[in-house]
Amino acid sequence: MPTWNAGQYLRFAGERTRPCRDLAAAVALEAPRRIVDLGCGPGNSAAVLAARWPEAEIEGVDSSEAMITAARRDAPARSWIVGDISAWTGAPPCDLVFSNAALQWVPDHEIVYPHLFAQVAPGGALAAQVPCNLDAPAHAAMRALAARADWRGHFPREGVREWHVHPAAFYYDLLSPLAARLDLWETEYLHVLSGPAAIVEWYRGTGLRPFLDALPDEPARQRFLDDYLQAVTAAYPAQRDGRVLLPFRRLFLIAYR
Repeated sequence: MPTWNAGQYLRFAGERTRPCRDLAAAVALEAPRRIVDLGCGPGNSAAVLAARWPEAEIEGVDSSEAMITAARRDAPARSWIVGDISAWTGAPPCDLVFSNAALQWVPDHEIVYPHLFAQVAPGGALAAQVPCNLDAPAHAAMRALAARADWRGHFPREGVREWHVHPAAFYYDLLSPLAARLDLWETEYLHVLSGPAAIVEWYRGTGLRPFLDALPDEPARQRFLDDYLQAVTAAYPAQRDGRVLLPFRRLFLIAYR
């Protein structure tokens, strides 16, 4: 699991929270009483859930102590837990098990998703969103850079494991026999960023973490980021006003019990 920095993650809070709002808005539950936010990060997703269902009891769970510390600071009255989101168990079951951009960091989805759905109370739902853009130029650039002769010695021979994400059909086959109803869709967001350096900062808070964590020290990390900036500058040409468009595709899933 990569290290996390709440401040870095929240540099793009608006863009990162928008898919969370879209997922919460699509959940067809009128008044869930108990909600768990798995991979809650610094608390931005729990705030969305609280705005959508102000009477609900909301618990946030995240594996990162730094993220939970930030969440506790901003919303001390809410319940925040440091824990493994893939093994979380609800007692009693929750009306809504919610996860925004977190389950891509855990393996064994064929086990994890049914386990999490089993924690849903009758009439409730499992709602999850994960990025599904591993073929995007920004990700291709990470892999190409890590495989380059001057960098490959720092990384595992089999390559860096970026995200655990499957095609939508995988999740349909996995959950449709268990669910009363299953909604699946994909959305590609076009984020308008100030320039290529902003793309580097975007991924520095998420997708680049496994690569940066593999490097031995901060000077090496900075050199890697400098080389990555050159790659994304070539891959994402500037618009007429100097800004760049970052397409970012995400997979949404809501399984109702």
